[in-house]
Amino acid sequence: MGKLSFKKVLGIILALFFLLLNYSPYVQGIRSIPNRIQLFEGDTKTLNFRLPLPVKIEGNNVDVIKFNGSSLKDHYVYEMGKPLSIQTVNPGDVSLDFKLFGLIPIKQMLVKVTPPRLLYPGGNSIGVSLYTKGALLVGISEVYDKHGVAHNPALDAGLRPGDVIEKVNGISIRNAEHLSELVNIAPHQGLELEILRGNQLFLTNITPIEDYHDGKYRLGMWVRDSTAGVGTLTFYDPEKNYFGALGHAITDVDTGILLSIKNGEIVQSRIIDIKQGKRGNPGELKAAFSGKRKVIGQIIKNTPYGIYGRMDKKFNPDALGKPIPICYKDNVRLGPAKILSTIDEEGIKEFDVQIIKINNQNQASAKGMVIEIVDPVLLERTGGIVQGMSGSPIIQDGKIVGAITHVFVNDPKKGYGIFIEWMMEESNKIIDYD
Repeated sequence: MGKLSFKKVLGIILALFFLLLNYSPYVQGIRSIPNRIQLFEGDTKTLNFRLPLPVKIEGNNVDVIKFNGSSLKDHYVYEMGKPLSIQTVNPGDVSLDFKLFGLIPIKQMLVKVTPPRLLYPGGNSIGVSLYTKGALLVGISEVYDKHGVAHNPALDAGLRPGDVIEKVNGISIRNAEHLSELVNIAPHQGLELEILRGNQLFLTNITPIEDYHDGKYRLGMWVRDSTAGVGTLTFYDPEKNYFGALGHAITDVDTGILLSIKNGEIVQSRIIDIKQGKRGNPGELKAAFSGKRKVIGQIIKNTPYGIYGRMDKKFNPDALGKPIPICYKDNVRLGPAKILSTIDEEGIKEFDVQIIKINNQNQASAKGMVIEIVDPVLLERTGGIVQGMSGSPIIQDGKIVGAITHVFVNDPKKGYGIFIEWMMEESNKIIDYD
């Protein structure tokens, strides 16, 4: 019994030890380190485990990286109380196993090393014109017939703001005017509408009502087929002739719905005025552009993380300076950075900012960093981040790390930024649409 009790006590002690170890701040700190790190050739990444214990690191591809100058083939044991430096050697992937005392697995990590990716940083003001697929329903209204009786055909058909009318009796809608024409072709008959709501298509029937004002048949809805605005170009990819801009979606002003686009374009624009941002009242860059201004690119996709498309063949990137490397999110750091933006007719300028917060993200989001404007000139002119600056590239250590996306309404000196890594992922997807 004595031996049995001893074994039980020993088992309990060991269980408690590993339990305490597992939930200790040291191990939790290790677990907070990303499971996946992406680096470019020539990059160095420092990990701070702050664990005063030896850890053995094993990898399946010993020629990709080194730790503190030592090759993985040496199966080196590291004292994790000191910073651990990863140096890239060759392109490739390596799967790492971190083992406490060389025995207890505490961390798995995938490190991907790729050749440097060069992009032209943007910063120039652009006019954006989008044309939606079908007609976007933005409001519902009553229709009065010749007897003065009110009808609400859209509501009766189960429609609601945000729905996209794609077809009428099987005919694809080109624009809002085309929808009106189809409604009045066979006014005494019910119509079958094909509706896109979110990601789902459905059919519904609706009966037009003759409006007593002008004798035209109406469906009791307000629709929109296009929108326009001002933003900032983020990057131009010379290898694929693609561009990215804004860093966030273009949504309908009335419904907040992400616009599903048929086509669109970006054009040169000219800043004509600045409305300063103040607490509780976002500012705005006011710019002028028209169809007569030079078209510089065709929009292919409107996504939650920006707009993307193909540059015009005549586009000359020389005005953007020289291409520079991008920086993966794992190497973005707190501290000073620059943004490139246009606030007057003098063109693209650099402005000082601070990256004051970095969110650890494993999936795309337009809110990866918190940026604070510290440049006195920009603060004097705009008050901070204003509408129209969305997409302004963020540069740190000579690399593109992301783009401005949103302003803090109650503190216009601050705003969010998206990692360039997420924008590049979206840019790569447009190959499927091109």
